[in-house]
Amino acid sequence: MAAHVVVIGDALIDELVSDDGTAHIVGGSALNVAVGLSILGVPATLVAMIGDDLDGALIRGHLADHGVTLLPTITPTGTGIARSERIDGEPIYTFSESMVNRTIDFDDAQRAAISAADVVAVSGFPFDNAEQTGLLRDALDGAEVVAVDPNPRSGMLHDADAFRDSLEAFGGIAQLIKVGDDDAQLLYGQPVSEVLPRLLARYPYVLATEGRDGASMRIGDARWRHPTLVEPGSVVDTMGAGDSVFAAVLSEIATRGIAEVDWYDALALAMGIAAETIAHPGALLRVPGSAGA
Repeated sequence: MAAHVVVIGDALIDELVSDDGTAHIVGGSALNVAVGLSILGVPATLVAMIGDDLDGALIRGHLADHGVTLLPTITPTGTGIARSERIDGEPIYTFSESMVNRTIDFDDAQRAAISAADVVAVSGFPFDNAEQTGLLRDALDGAEVVAVDPNPRSGMLHDADAFRDSLEAFGGIAQLIKVGDDDAQLLYGQPVSEVLPRLLARYPYVLATEGRDGASMRIGDARWRHPTLVEPGSVVDTMGAGDSVFAAVLSEIATRGIAEVDWYDALALAMGIAAETIAHPGALLRVPGSAGA
């Protein structure tokens, strides 16, 4: 039986601008991961900031439709908006003030859920905010398995150096970090392959996503790699690629235990799910061969 996962981080409305008009879609990295876990049969709770507004109601409804429990922090500045325009399938983002200054209260209900979770995942978090990071570290005290996808975004990044240093220090709490090429370039100005030794000094498990080169898992000197399974010409929307990989790997950790995961098989699962996800519009995780995929 899969363990219960609490996901902490971003929930928002993606405002997608195209030649056909503007669409409003429920999104956010943590929300995508929590929904993805539920689709994969893993019970999930989301701890995130929303507003007491129509967009917040859309988020609540979406999570309820997918069986994800929401423990929200309600912000007076309104539900966060990420406005994106796509160039060659890649999203270019601008963010609302509420997202740029996002916070989570870590109230009693949120802390109780985190404390009771078998696995805690952090996806999209302001690691350059010392107060927020301190609250997160305190809330995670005693957590057994913690995984993090920093998911930095230039439009929400206040201090890249502070974010990077805080993220590296977080390796004393989290066992696994997921990092992609875009993350490495934004925080370090280097390709992900050059950053991995530095992260391995802090995190026992380092999951790297490298676009067309697929994904790898490193544990000390051991390494597993799986190529991408994306077919030429199949990409419709890359928005959910990283979140689907993180959700797939978390599902394996929740089902098997982090010490018992077959990492090549886990990467193969993640690459298949990512390929199916980006072959459809939106960030909703898709399972190959499933109805509606």
